[in-house]
Amino acid sequence: MPVVTSPDGTEIAYDKQGTGPAIVVVDGALTTRRSGAKAELIALLEPWLTVLTYDRRGRGQSGDTQPYAVAREIEDVAAVIGAAGGSATLYGHSSGACLALEAALALGPGQVSKLAMYEAPYDDDPAVSEAWHTYLSDMMASLKAGRPGDAAALFMAFVGTPAEQIEGMRQAPFWLDIEAVAPTLAYDHADLLGTDRSVPVERAAGVDVPTLVMHGGDGAPFMAQTASTLQKAIPGAMLRTLAGEGHDVSARVLAPVLSEFVLA
Repeated sequence: MPVVTSPDGTEIAYDKQGTGPAIVVVDGALTTRRSGAKAELIALLEPWLTVLTYDRRGRGQSGDTQPYAVAREIEDVAAVIGAAGGSATLYGHSSGACLALEAALALGPGQVSKLAMYEAPYDDDPAVSEAWHTYLSDMMASLKAGRPGDAAALFMAFVGTPAEQIEGMRQAPFWLDIEAVAPTLAYDHADLLGTDRSVPVERAAGVDVPTLVMHGGDGAPFMAQTASTLQKAIPGAMLRTLAGEGHDVSARVLAPVLSEFVLA
């Protein structure tokens, strides 16, 4: 298992496959470098691109040195970019898109050549702020009480997963894997998105690399609005709606869009 060591000593596990310009995949909440449709996405990209997937700190085979800070995660991204040769496109999904945006701002075009974002879950609607604050409070309380499974269940309920489906998942063998990464919900939500989940328009305006902002045509309506706001805020950014897609975007739809963007 290849690893890179972040400046604070944390070992970050990664995989590197394919040939061509490098792209680093930055995962969203509750996922690792090998979860979901990652294998299919890599297989579709690797004929054209060098694909680096990694376990964000606190997940999978990576370490988790405390105390946490978003800046430490940006250093992790930089370390993985180093394994790519020193420069790469960042592709972030969901809250991973928020981290990719912060990394592009912090590292600049010397290390981040391009930025691709899919459904960053910022939300400017004031009507959802109370529910977000309640979720954050309850999720953090569950983690502090040593109940990571409850924290994961709260997140799933917040994004609309039916209660009976959550209960079924809690009885499945894979739930142990979800509990193992659940503490990182605090990183994605309390730290990256924070109590103010609004689109960081002023910060986004500082991105100075070619950027592609994407959302699914069948996704939550606020995701389309957020994508539009980001595209307008980031100088020269492109906006793509992936028809028929939701938050869990199909690798077969996503891969050609990413390849075209990176190789352009």
